[in-house]
Formats: sequence, structure tokens, C-alpha cells
Amino acid sequence: MIIEKWQKIASKYLVREKWATLRVDEVKLPDGIVKDDYYVLEYPNWVNAVALTEEGKIIMVRQYRHGADIVSLEIPGGVIDGDEAPEFAIKRELLEETGYSFKTCKQVAELYPNPATSNNITFTYVLTGGIKTHEQHLDEHEVLNVEEYSLDEVKQFIKENKIAQALHVAALLYGLAEIEGTN
Repeated sequence: MIIEKWQKIASKYLVREKWATLRVDEVKLPDGIVKDDYYVLEYPNWVNAVALTEEGKIIMVRQYRHGADIVSLEIPGGVIDGDEAPEFAIKRELLEETGYSFKTCKQVAELYPNPATSNNITFTYVLTGGIKTHEQHLDEHEVLNVEEYSLDEVKQFIKENKIAQALHVAALLYGLAEIEGTN
């Protein structure tokens, strides 16, 4: 069976804000049915990283996430600003959140957080040779702790479901495969 794209007939924006935009599309499906209320969230693109120190530890951050009302263990990352290149964005985010600079940077994945209802991409990187070169420079309401773990500890966190952010688990799996040469 050939999978065909839907035809967008019209779009109307319901919310247009800095961090999220909600639109409703009228679409024609391949079988001719017209659906007049397909909702799409538009977000900026994101970056995240499996970042290793010179000693081979994975840098992680722990912070409160209001949407889920949890304190979450995550990998560093954030929003790509405007026309910023993803590789530049991840280096900036790492410097701001952790104070670390890195010797190497390689993109290992492009992931859609939820392609059924949102349009953004998360670019995932592996960075190595990290050394602390600066103090943290966090956003206005950002509070996070920087933590370092061995590869085995991070694998155990994944096995024990201690990393709640799905994109970060996926990034870690891509990153670990890259680091261990199994990709």
C-alpha cells in the first residue's frame, strides 16, 4: 500500500506565542474525506546532547519540569534560537547550562518529538573532551544541577526507568551506540 500525504486546504492560528503556536488545519485525506479540525502544535526546533567530560563521564542535569510536576534527570539541551545552526545551538546550550566546552561535536540523530501533532525536530549530538571553562549562565527561571555519571550508571538509569524525558532516553541510546561504536 502506498502511503500518501494529506492535502492541507486551510490553516487558522488559534494561539501564537513565543514558545508554542497552535493551529487548526482543514485537510483532505487520500480517500477524499475532509477533516476540518486537525490540530497542530508548532514549536521551535530543539537540541540535546550526550556530552562526555575528558574523564569519560556523561554530563547530566537535574531540574524541575512544571508540565509533568517532576524533578527530572536529563541531558543538557534547549531551544534553537532563530536561524541559529543546530551545532552552534548545542554548544551554546552546553556552555550556558553546564559551563563546559568540548573538543568534538557530532550529530547522531534527528528526532521528531511527536510528528502526529507537532512539527519540530530535535537534533541530537555527541560531544567529547568536555572541560569546565565557564560558570553557568542560566535563563531567568532556570534552576538546574549539573551531575556527572559513568556510562554504566547511565545505562542503569535507563534500565530502571529513572530518566523520564523520552527524547533524552532516545538521545542517550543513540549517543551510547555512537560512543561504543555499535551504530
